[in-house]
Amino acid sequence: MDWIVWRDVDSILRGAVIERAGDVRAQARRVFTEYPVRVAFWGSLLLSLVAVLGTATVGRDAALYIDIAQHITQQGAKVAWQSFDWPWFSFLLAGTHIALHIPLELSAYLWCGLFLAGTCALMVDCVRRQTPQAAGWACLVVLAMPAVNTFRNDIIREFGFWFFCTLTLWLALRWQERGGWVRANTIHLAIGAAVLFRLEAILLLPALGLWQLPNLFSSARRQRFVQFSLVPVVVGAIGLSIFDVFSSPRLADYLSMIDVRTIFAAFNLLSDQFANSLTYKYSRDDAGQIIFFGILATLLITFVKLMGPFAAPFALRRNWGVLRVYWRDYRPFAWAAALYVLVLVVFFMRQQFMNSRYMSFLNLLSVPFLALALAAFVGQFPRLGKVIIVLGLLVMLSNVISTGAGKTHFVEAGRWMAANTEPGAPAYFEDGRISYYAGRGYSLQVMTREQAMTEHAGDFRYFLIEARENEPWLVEWLAQHKQKIIARFANRKGATVLVVGP
Repeated sequence: MDWIVWRDVDSILRGAVIERAGDVRAQARRVFTEYPVRVAFWGSLLLSLVAVLGTATVGRDAALYIDIAQHITQQGAKVAWQSFDWPWFSFLLAGTHIALHIPLELSAYLWCGLFLAGTCALMVDCVRRQTPQAAGWACLVVLAMPAVNTFRNDIIREFGFWFFCTLTLWLALRWQERGGWVRANTIHLAIGAAVLFRLEAILLLPALGLWQLPNLFSSARRQRFVQFSLVPVVVGAIGLSIFDVFSSPRLADYLSMIDVRTIFAAFNLLSDQFANSLTYKYSRDDAGQIIFFGILATLLITFVKLMGPFAAPFALRRNWGVLRVYWRDYRPFAWAAALYVLVLVVFFMRQQFMNSRYMSFLNLLSVPFLALALAAFVGQFPRLGKVIIVLGLLVMLSNVISTGAGKTHFVEAGRWMAANTEPGAPAYFEDGRISYYAGRGYSLQVMTREQAMTEHAGDFRYFLIEARENEPWLVEWLAQHKQKIIARFANRKGATVLVVGP
């Protein structure tokens, strides 16, 4: 009898637990579907906080921007241009520090976190306005896609670039609904703000211009084209007549990159370099085609890899139909993505490399069609939808939780240098972040370690290098130059910084 009673109680408790779990799932689903924009914003801030708390050192770019901002606060604005030719992000950090007295590094993390949270919220709101049923998936994608979220612990200009570019597209969609001169002008203000972070943002002008071009040939909608085009034409004319806008080295370099002659010269040089490495004549004759399609294949592979698990729906050919919806409902995004592909191809030809940070904006522009594809895929395979959600959450955590060894040895070496040597002692820092943590600012590397320790060995008293103390070349160098290892710093994976001196 007691066993029967216990069995009934146990079944009641299990039923209550299952019902409670179902309520929790239903509540979570309701939050994602009804409040996706809020979830994207606050979820992004939380993920950024987790990522930053697990970071041991700032990146190279971060050290440079913060160092420039420090110089601005101490010596004025003019000093910024001596270290970097596009220091607007550093001006923002310096201004925040002066106005609010927030430490520069903290203000940099705050701005980056807010910019990325705003980017996520705006992107999800774009999808919510155009395709409400896909907004929840857009929220998951934008918070978990590796292309964007692997940089949450960094201090980089891309965060401001992404935010103002996404704001531009969000404003463009609103202007499409309501029109108006004021809304058209705010689009250009957002583009101008994005350009202050990365000059590539200027591509949004031709992208949106191509989007509006059909309105030029329609008498009923020609005013829309005039509303969008008048401001850049007037501002461009005034800028050319009053200011020497081409005097900026960075702008001049960008203009040279889009020069057709320069592009073909870079492509021919790359093709010749590749052809000279081939054995057979027939292969050398096709070097140009191999290079061109190889670049496109590299970009495509990187693009898919940076999608993470959200590329799964495209394994089915029928889901490719969402691209037509993307072109119809998100045409400003599509034009921007098409022009950015051209920018990436030109960059690849000129610089002969590509990294995920430069590719990430293309993936960000793809968030709407990824959300559409996921919504279609889950409609076909509801159970697999749960698997994608779990994978997405796991990727979301892996983006911000690092199990690798941090570069704590850079921090320790820099602090030791600050505490144990005189400030003016000439020193060579193989990594500029060691100099940053030594209180000497970020040092840009103008020579390699080999050059510093051979041709310019007499110019430095200390050498802070990444090496092991028993490496044969170092043992021989120490004996030859009558130097010794003064201090050694290593992280938990064994990466080592040595302080070498008399």
